[in-house]
Amino acid sequence: MGYKNEDEIKRALGIESWRHLSKEKMIRFVAMMPDMSTEVALKIIEQFPAFKDFAKDVVGVMEKAYESTLSANKQSQEHFHRACQEVREILRVELSKDNLSAEDKKFIIEQIQETLRMEFQKDSENKQFLSVNLKRVLAGAGAALALSVAFVGGKVMAESKDSPDDSLEA
Repeated sequence: MGYKNEDEIKRALGIESWRHLSKEKMIRFVAMMPDMSTEVALKIIEQFPAFKDFAKDVVGVMEKAYESTLSANKQSQEHFHRACQEVREILRVELSKDNLSAEDKKFIIEQIQETLRMEFQKDSENKQFLSVNLKRVLAGAGAALALSVAFVGGKVMAESKDSPDDSLEA
């Protein structure tokens, strides 16, 4: 979806004016930037008195969200691995019983192998999850900082064009 003007972006963010842009909505705004024309994005950014602070805030909020996601993910991973270890321990106890048939032993060994496969799969999924989330955070932070630099650079260029030293009038 491409955003054509400020009003569409405000509606998408659920705000009436830019002064209602909370830190959480700043993240959404930055995430929406690839779907905005550069002119619309810059027009919005010009309305912020201190866009550099805005960019820092966005990066800070994104870092906190990423850290929170990592923490929740780590807890989930640990819980899953503990559960698999407990299942394997139960299976080991069952496997050590003397009255098991060869078929029962084969079944238990297969179940132990299955928990190991599940853990390997979960680990692979986790690495992919971490990679994707890190790329999102870096892209969002990069966009915020790049726009900050572009905004500040544009202001400097505009100010230098308006300075009296550049005038050729006598």
